[in-house]
Amino acid sequence: MPRRIPATMATQHPDNAAAPAWLAASDGFIDTRHEIEECHRSFAELGCTEYMWDWEGKHVDEAVIERLLEKHHAFFSRHQLGKDLFLTYRLPNVWVEKGYRIARAFASIISANDVAREVKLQCPPVFECILPLTTTGAQPYLVRRQYAAIAKAFGGEEISKAFALEKVGPADVRVIPLIEHPDNLIGADEILSDYAKACEQAHFPLDYLRVFIARSDPALNMGLSSAVIASKAALSRCAEFEEESGIPVHPMIGVGCLPFRGGLSPETATAFAKMHEGTHTYSIQSAFRYDYPQAQVKKAIRVLNGRRRSRSPDSFDYRKLAKLSNIFSKHYQHVIAGAATTINKAAAFTPGRRERKLHIGLFGYSRKVGTNALPRAIGFTCAAYSLGVPPELFGTGRGIAEARKAGLGEELEAFWPLLHSNIRSAGYYLNKENLAMLSAGNSAWKGVQQDVRFLEEFIGEPLGPLDEDHFVHRNLTSNILLLLRKGRDCKEDVVRAAKVRRSVG
Repeated sequence: MPRRIPATMATQHPDNAAAPAWLAASDGFIDTRHEIEECHRSFAELGCTEYMWDWEGKHVDEAVIERLLEKHHAFFSRHQLGKDLFLTYRLPNVWVEKGYRIARAFASIISANDVAREVKLQCPPVFECILPLTTTGAQPYLVRRQYAAIAKAFGGEEISKAFALEKVGPADVRVIPLIEHPDNLIGADEILSDYAKACEQAHFPLDYLRVFIARSDPALNMGLSSAVIASKAALSRCAEFEEESGIPVHPMIGVGCLPFRGGLSPETATAFAKMHEGTHTYSIQSAFRYDYPQAQVKKAIRVLNGRRRSRSPDSFDYRKLAKLSNIFSKHYQHVIAGAATTINKAAAFTPGRRERKLHIGLFGYSRKVGTNALPRAIGFTCAAYSLGVPPELFGTGRGIAEARKAGLGEELEAFWPLLHSNIRSAGYYLNKENLAMLSAGNSAWKGVQQDVRFLEEFIGEPLGPLDEDHFVHRNLTSNILLLLRKGRDCKEDVVRAAKVRRSVG
């Protein structure tokens, strides 16, 4: 059966400010027992064609296939999982998250196959997994080999007889590398090449390859501009690898609604897709689905589902892109060095939206930039916006000024056609009074003031509130900063501000 590549993948990222319409009594928190219903509605009501079942750093219902087929059997009989619609597991990364959770995920895939066979539906219903934090081509290969070994053990005569198993499967799962660090993204073809070679040597079929390009964590680690450069470069690398290897590559991109985390919302779907030619699958995160009118959400998803396969992106001068990335990340990380304490203080009031597990460790589940511990990307973005200083501005003005001096200004704008739009969109939520208070005696925040001046000159207009909602947001952020300085609870205003901008972070 030809593989149908889904275009829109609903995810469980906890970035929604408002509650789903079907969970109106909630404050926006979606617990594990509600995610089965969310999965069905993402397919049946919104029109998404894939749903990411997330085992990374959160609690998860391991009986997802049984529950979906029991509760919504008629729907999934008409729209079968693994054939028409797709459930894709995001695994724990065994090099980061220790323990046996990945084995439980593998057992869930095997039991799901058994359940689907029992009710005479498509087998296997789950056959692809996402490996987060991929840094080498060996990692997805090793996970694939680990799964095959476990499936083979389950299919052995002794275990099959003991548990009355007719036919254990699937015998193999495809592993999708999720690449998150900008350096790895710019060199994504090396990871894909090493993965393909390892699979070929082990006689694992690789007739196509999906690769997941992250946008949130690259922005958190190196700033907005470096993340944009890395994601666009990765798309180009994927196209080059496809041409050289003959293996069809289907890139996925993981993006939130605010520009810092990608800038894909129901309002920007067409422009975003045009800028990211070569993308086959777009993540439709929680804020996209729940913080905009449902009619607008459905229309945007139809637009993305209806796009024809994009042309392959042009090749780029990757040395120049790496130079641009280093210019911007240098200024961004200077801001982080001096602003981390305040950002962490504000992030403590980020509203929880999913049942996350607690983790520590570099590139594990808390994050570090340099020596500074930071919240994860959504909490970081929420904190900066709640302070009235969107993270899109951190280091960007000085980076543009330096890029121009280095003769790279025109290339930057050609490479990033939404640059002006992204700056304007974030700039509407700038609270200059808050920035002035934060800058008193702090060189990092003073640097952001310098960024603002450069950016205003660059786009030819002042940054700051433009319409009523922007002014409401500015007033809320003024309250938040004052309450923070007094050591008081500001969570109510943090949530209200998130609802105004239609995303927690």
